[in-house]
Amino acid sequence: DVQLVESGGGSVQPGGSLRLSCTVSGFTFSSSVMSWVRLSPGKTVEWVSTIWPSGVATQYEDSVTGRFTISRDNAKKSLYLQLSSLKTEDTATYYCRKGGPAIPMGWAPDSQGTQVTVSS
Repeated sequence: DVQLVESGGGSVQPGGSLRLSCTVSGFTFSSSVMSWVRLSPGKTVEWVSTIWPSGVATQYEDSVTGRFTISRDNAKKSLYLQLSSLKTEDTATYYCRKGGPAIPMGWAPDSQGTQVTVSS
């Protein structure tokens, strides 16, 4: 079975940093495109960033470009998202998912996610 386990969230002040992690099992991580998405109450799911299997190619949503960094460790079957210069609008539950920037219609998380709260 596919399993995704996110961790690393927390509560920080604006301008703070966090490092999110996602460990996976049940599929060939090293050959999979992986993404982070986020979900806030009352909003639709938002794509945040994607990394391709080699780890060299990455893509970011405009509002996080220059502040967030996605990375991966294929040997550890782990995906990461470094969040810096956090803003209140980054508050959300963050999920990792297998796949690229296009989120399928009707997608719903099947993991617990990790909560990021940015407030002063």
